[in-house]
Amino acid sequence: MLSKLIIEQVIASQKLRIDQLETGLKRSVGKLSGLSSHALIISGIRRCGKRTLLRQILNSGKYNSIYLNFEDPRLAGFDAGDYNRLREIASLMQTDTFFFDEIQNTSGWEQFTRFSLDEKYKVFITGSNAKMLSKELGTKLTGRHLSLELFPFSYQEYLDFTNTKADAGTTAGYLKNGGFPEMLKTGLPEILMQVFNDIIIRDIAVRHNIKNTLTLQQLAVWLISNSGKLISGNNLRKIFAIGSSASIMEYLSFFNDAYLFFFVPKFSYSQKVQIVNPKKVYAIDTGLVNVNSTSFSDDLGRVFENMVFLHLRRQTREIFYFSEEKECNFVVFKKGRPAALYQVCLELNSDNMSRELDGLAAALDFFNIDSGIIVTMDQADTFETRNKTITAMPFHEWVLQESEK
Repeated sequence: MLSKLIIEQVIASQKLRIDQLETGLKRSVGKLSGLSSHALIISGIRRCGKRTLLRQILNSGKYNSIYLNFEDPRLAGFDAGDYNRLREIASLMQTDTFFFDEIQNTSGWEQFTRFSLDEKYKVFITGSNAKMLSKELGTKLTGRHLSLELFPFSYQEYLDFTNTKADAGTTAGYLKNGGFPEMLKTGLPEILMQVFNDIIIRDIAVRHNIKNTLTLQQLAVWLISNSGKLISGNNLRKIFAIGSSASIMEYLSFFNDAYLFFFVPKFSYSQKVQIVNPKKVYAIDTGLVNVNSTSFSDDLGRVFENMVFLHLRRQTREIFYFSEEKECNFVVFKKGRPAALYQVCLELNSDNMSRELDGLAAALDFFNIDSGIIVTMDQADTFETRNKTITAMPFHEWVLQESEK
């Protein structure tokens, strides 16, 4: 519990701080409409720009607002009862809008948000834990919220931020550096080391009361060093000598909730088969992979595959890998139906061309789709095989084409 005076002082000092924050690159988040009776919930990984986006939204309208960042140590101990004091402060300030940053660090926020909406306040919220937010939204704010996931910069945002053009050179730069704004601004890889450690310790270990932080860190390093590879709970249990696969799966769910890793299932019409088969792991950012990986072999192809996955994941959650007699990297579904198939190959050559074409063609046959795409670093070509049309496209052309759809 905090005093009303402390809350007022924090509001005043944080207002000065956010007013001084650079508005940064305008993010590609679409139109923020329909917020007169709905809260906007922005979730995403730590340091991807959620606070900057709040600043942009704050500047976009004439809001008489209160802004609170709940990671401020002065707000430690802020509980459900303190929301009553906040309501009194808002009334005195004639506030019409609340901006809440990292709200999952408090209790009782969901009841306060619903009450505020009923009182005709506008509410904007950020959080770094997808499961915690979705759980509370489902039980307390059903039908009263709009959700938005924010990722590090997309390729197009990377081009805008660096004032460069789409070509193989900027594809290579984006592949190496990733899209975390602060990394691109400073060029310091230590920032990505700090982000990685902060997520593991602050967003996962502390939040979930995990005592064995060493194993958690080792698991995270192993996963980021093996992005694009198949994993299973049983194999990871053996590698890290953890008591049960259930414990491993719980750790993986924590990584997923914190947006650090994504786990792509094998396609099957049986959900049970999807659950028991190994999944492919991908990281939130290729710069994060390059800086924190312990793999010193030439893994550029898998990092490139990770980059393609991230572009697809920004658009949909319905992504699978295909593996029968042949393999295809990504099957994208829309509204429960297969919509597009993608193979990823850094460079098509005599050693891999048959494998890449046959894998994609087999998946096209399976789903009865006429054409597919192989995403490359800088090759363009068209192939006709097994009555299917396969187009090889450079990443930068493919991304821009996808963005126009």
